[in-house]
Amino acid sequence: MSDGLAALTAQVRSDLAKIAHPTMPWLTPVTGPDGRAALDVLIVGGGQSGLATAFALLRSRVSNILVLDKAEEGREGPWMTYARMPTLRSPKDFTGPDLDIPCLTYQAWHEAKFGSDSWRDLNLIPREYWADYLAWYREVLDLPMRNGCEVVDIAPAADGLLKATVRGKDGETALYARKIVLATGQEGMGDWSIPEPLRHLPATRCAHSGAEIEFESLRGRRVAVIGAGASAFDNAAVALEAGADSVDLLCRRAEIQLIQPYRWLTFRGFLRHFSELDDAWRWRFMNAVLGLREGFPQHTYDRCARHTAFHLHEGAPLIAARETADGVVLQTAKGEITADFVISATGISMDFTKRPELQRFAMNIARWSDRYTPDESERNDRLGAFPYLSDDYALSERKAGETPWIRDIHVFAIASTMSFGASGSSINAMTTAVPKLVHGLTRGLFTADIDKHWANFQAYDVRQAEVRRGT
Repeated sequence: MSDGLAALTAQVRSDLAKIAHPTMPWLTPVTGPDGRAALDVLIVGGGQSGLATAFALLRSRVSNILVLDKAEEGREGPWMTYARMPTLRSPKDFTGPDLDIPCLTYQAWHEAKFGSDSWRDLNLIPREYWADYLAWYREVLDLPMRNGCEVVDIAPAADGLLKATVRGKDGETALYARKIVLATGQEGMGDWSIPEPLRHLPATRCAHSGAEIEFESLRGRRVAVIGAGASAFDNAAVALEAGADSVDLLCRRAEIQLIQPYRWLTFRGFLRHFSELDDAWRWRFMNAVLGLREGFPQHTYDRCARHTAFHLHEGAPLIAARETADGVVLQTAKGEITADFVISATGISMDFTKRPELQRFAMNIARWSDRYTPDESERNDRLGAFPYLSDDYALSERKAGETPWIRDIHVFAIASTMSFGASGSSINAMTTAVPKLVHGLTRGLFTADIDKHWANFQAYDVRQAEVRRGT
């Protein structure tokens, strides 16, 4: 560790010690069916959202927690896997996992490692730097985390606990927890979406943008990218940079989207209070925001447009696809395009049955379509498939009484967007969203133990002074 980072690490620990009040433990240990202490909170997912949630819980004196991630250490989240942009798209001054602690900001880390001049001259944060910053964040805060652990089932257990079946290199084990947070990112409540016309194609011909793709194998080949959001352009750019003979990007809209709605909604009022609006207003906003999808910045477009092999097709929705001896023939509203390989950058689908940890109760998770019916002019089946979350990010039942225990499963991922707006997985929302989540978690833990707290209060007899009478 450099001298600058060593000094910053010492500062972080000193500053956190100064704002540690109140320090009194307040949770009573609960024993699981296996005879061991059950966790108060199990966090599934060790990316930026899972780490920030763990930090906020520790600051709230909820220390009996554990973070699990199925990836190997250093490969949590998208940054070193399917994120294919050179830099983050967020402005460098957006804060997030630091939760408003100045010495924990990316800027503090960058200046400690590279100097203040480097920060001044920096335009956007390289994604590898962001991954390194998160690794330091985990280390400096000493967050309890295990890698190589995948949660494959969640079930009810005795005494109001949840049982998580965890698969690791040594087989399956059980962990018991009072609450579980699913900080599982983009595909946390479903899977990557591939349009129906492409689903019959073999993996040698088609992959979604969240998969591992051997871009070097695309050298000299014809590539088609379905979609026109930021990730579509990122994948097109990597294929071009790998030497693809041609890259055709198919945009279903008549004109490509140039507006980024998430820039508008990055203000405290919206981030903090959107979830408190009634269903009609939440639906109206998210129908507009998610209908626009995520726009791309200028440098993302330029990364593709500088290549003569790049071709943008607007107003060209995919209608059908067939595999031939010459490649995959894509039928669009503007004619046919032949490609050797197709990348589907068409987002995610909310299909709870696709997630092994949710399969036991997937059919009883309430969706927005179960709770709210919009006007015909605002109907959107894609939005209706999102989970309808309680005010603490908890799952709610589609049919009351069948799986009441899912109220202790909290979703802090892209799937929380319909209920909370930008929140889980969004850097720009973390400083408001994480405290809201942790407030809900601690509220649930406190109220569940209210009888214990009352008994402890009644038994409290620590005197602050002694009165000497008769002197």
